Amino acid sequence: MMDLKPGSRWRSTVCDVELVVIRPPKSPATLECGGYQVIPHGEARPEGRSIAEDFAGGSQAGKRYADDETGLEVLCTKAGAGTLTIGGRPIGAKEAKKLPASD
Repeated sequence: MMDLKPGSRWRSTVCDVELVVIRPPKSPATLECGGYQVIPHGEARPEGRSIAEDFAGGSQAGKRYADDETGLEVLCTKAGAGTLTIGGRPIGAKEAKKLPASD
């Protein structure tokens, strides 16, 4: 079971993606990148894995990725080639909030 608590740092096992949890999921969830479960930041990557073809859409540094279904929100701190998913379901980047015009 993944302990996706706020401030915890995670990384992909198949690309350069690194993440920080902003908001934890409301119920247990499995966060993946490139088709494989992410690992705690300090853990060694397993050998011989490559990005799953269906999950090679990439993740951008500085973007927040959120899942409405679970409530999970993460910040991508290092970009990579893998797509972020929860239980195999892609999660998208949040749109930046529009600031009011200052006329």
